Amino acid sequence: MLEGVHLTLLVGPVVAVPVPREVLEALTAVEVTEQDEGVGGFSLSFTMSNRSVLPTLFMVAGGSPIPVVRVVLVATLNGTPHVLVDGVVTKTQVAPGSDAGHSTLQVIGEDLTTVMDKIEMTGLAYPAMPGEAIVAVILAKYLALGVVPMIVPSIMLDVPIPTSRIPTQKGTDLEYLQWLAKRVGYVFYLTPGPEPGMSVAYWGPKVKVGVPQPALNVDLDAHTNSDALTFSFDPQNRSLPVVYIQNEQTKVPIPVPIPDIGPLNPPLGLVAPLPTKFHALPETAKYTPVQAVLLGLAEASRSADCVTGRGSLDVQRYGHILQARSLVGVRGVGLAFDGLYYVTQVKHSIKRGEYKQSFSLARNGLVSTVPEVVA
Repeated sequence: MLEGVHLTLLVGPVVAVPVPREVLEALTAVEVTEQDEGVGGFSLSFTMSNRSVLPTLFMVAGGSPIPVVRVVLVATLNGTPHVLVDGVVTKTQVAPGSDAGHSTLQVIGEDLTTVMDKIEMTGLAYPAMPGEAIVAVILAKYLALGVVPMIVPSIMLDVPIPTSRIPTQKGTDLEYLQWLAKRVGYVFYLTPGPEPGMSVAYWGPKVKVGVPQPALNVDLDAHTNSDALTFSFDPQNRSLPVVYIQNEQTKVPIPVPIPDIGPLNPPLGLVAPLPTKFHALPETAKYTPVQAVLLGLAEASRSADCVTGRGSLDVQRYGHILQARSLVGVRGVGLAFDGLYYVTQVKHSIKRGEYKQSFSLARNGLVSTVPEVVA
């Protein structure tokens, strides 16, 4: 499709296999969305003859004996493969083409969390199991789909005594996994790769540390690699969460304000605005003090990102594929907005001869905390 970029498309029931050359040649556009929270999605557009059997390849998911049509898309940039999406088809639609003999087939899907959200499992008991063990048991069902769990134990390991309390599942596997994560201030999502047919199920804290990706450069002449990069500063939405910890002797709830600075959420900006409002988290008094503090830290982290940025780039000029859920440097915008940012969302748009990405960035203050960023 593009010099230096090679696309590989795999499709199949449960196990995806490479598609015929004719199918790949009919592919005209690809859109993939990945974000730090929630479900990732994709859209594939094909131009086909009205007599083509291509729609049948994807429409079998709509009521046939094959319940899951899996799609894996791999982009190889300069010899390095990147799994962009590993998901299932949820919707297909056909629209008239530019002439009477051809049509456009659009295939829409989501990542493998869709499979986890199909069966209601309310009432399933997990006796004497902490949240981490429950997550491992639930994710074990999906090993056949290549889903590998990555579970980070919480600070407070709560092992319930069966004679006093037995945890029971509420809703589907996805709903319960997300509820277990939110209860301790964690997140749950799937990351495709590192190999085709594999996905990593991450259950743990939102990590805003690590090695940053190559910098996004603006107005640096020949080093410019980002387009339409804009930033906004909104201190009015910053709030200070308050949790209530109940005293065991007096049964009186004690309000405790929680700052937005944690071991995995270091300040990326030197100048952070003061909170403009206090937000009391409901029902925190019924949790243990550690669990209440974890919930407060997660809420504080969400409201702390008062600096946001949006932009786009050409992958061939950038030289890399920008990834969400990690850090990236920004240069050339000015003293207030240069520095490191957390990538909250990335959207891949691929056409013949073109590979572009639009992205969203966030951090918790103005002015960089590091003297310089990696080029």
